[in-house]
Order: sequence, then structure tokens, then C-alpha cells
Amino acid sequence: MKTSTPGHNMDNVVDFFTGRPLSEAHNSRIIRLSPELDGLEMLYSNEASPDSLFSLKILCWALRANGEVVGMVPWLNSIMPATEIQDPLNGKWEGYFDPGIDEIFYEAPIHKIVELETAAEYYDYTCDNDNDVIQEIPDTIGTHAVLSDNGFHSITLTEVVSWRLHHDGNLCGMLADPAKIKCTPILPGDDCLYPAQSRSEFRYFFQHQIANKIKSEDPEALAAISALVEDV
Repeated sequence: MKTSTPGHNMDNVVDFFTGRPLSEAHNSRIIRLSPELDGLEMLYSNEASPDSLFSLKILCWALRANGEVVGMVPWLNSIMPATEIQDPLNGKWEGYFDPGIDEIFYEAPIHKIVELETAAEYYDYTCDNDNDVIQEIPDTIGTHAVLSDNGFHSITLTEVVSWRLHHDGNLCGMLADPAKIKCTPILPGDDCLYPAQSRSEFRYFFQHQIANKIKSEDPEALAAISALVEDV
């Protein structure tokens, strides 16, 4: 009589970097995006100003494999679910905010949930590789990538054109390579685009308000850059 060998239990396999079971990481991966086009924001607080709330525009809403829908924001050197920002120094998620009606809420809007679930069912891709691109959306909040190869003695601010979602759930901010631009305006999917995270000089993502302050050498923005450099 043959005895079958049980398969590997992914709950017992832990990701070396995150410390989470691989099954949890697989179920929480992003499978579909919906751009935020109505100006909804994330609210966060930090230890430096414990009595204040700050806002950041939401880039998009993301559907995870487990059915959860979360707002996504460019945050320091990555893009991440707003609900997972739990850094007391740089920021801690406090909720979502609709500035049009001055309302704080804590769950994704129902119309975004319906849109994402419907789209995910319709665009049910079969991919051979984790790196296959399954969706690309334009950046609608003016995100810039900060590049520096000399310890922030000088920096370059480059506009993020789009965001690519890969089959494994990774999101990449796409920049334009000036040497490969053949036509304008540059749209998502253009051959001149490459991931910001692929460059060794890449440091942070900033939304356009901060990026423009840096360009104009605003003292507060430059002080914030200095503080980030000290943390590196």
C-alpha cells in the first residue's frame, strides 16, 4: 500500500524579510487597482506633532487576494496600504478623509469595492511569471521620485508617470528614460518607462506639494530632507 506524502504547509514557511507566513503574504498580495479620482485622502499622525493630523492624497484603491480593499499611498521609499503605516516617528494611519464633505471614514468606499471585485472577476489573468505585468495605471497625484548618488549633497526629482502591478503583487513607480522618449505625452505602457526602484540612486517618493517645495528650496522641505538623511 502506498502512503501519500503530505504537501508543504505554507503556514509553517516564514518569509525571511517580513517574518510573516508565506500563505499570509500570498493571500494579502494585490491583484487589482482602481485609481482614486475624487480627491480622497489618508490621515496620519506622528510623535513630533501628537495633537495634529496630516493628510496625504490616496493614489489608488487595491484589491487583495483575500478580498480586502485598501487605499494605497506612496510612502518614503515604497508604495503601501495606508492602513499599514504604523511608524510613530514618520507617521501612523488614523483613517481616510473625504475633504469634499469633511468626513473621516475607516473602510474603503463601497463603489470602489464593487468596481474592483467586478474588474478582478472580468480580468482573470493567467500568468507564467511573477514579474508579468497585469495592470498599469497613471499617476494622478503628482508623485516624484527622489534620486541621489552622493549622500543627498544633490538630488534629482523625476515625475512618476505610472504604476505597474505585477502578478506577484509588487507595485513599481515608472519613470521615463529621456534617452528613449520617442513621443509625448508619455503614457502608461510606453517603452521608455522603467521602474524607479530598479535604480541604485532611488531614495524616496514624494507627492507634488513636497516636490515643488524642494524645487523652490523651501526651508521646511529642505529640513525634512535633512531629517530623512540622518535616518538613513
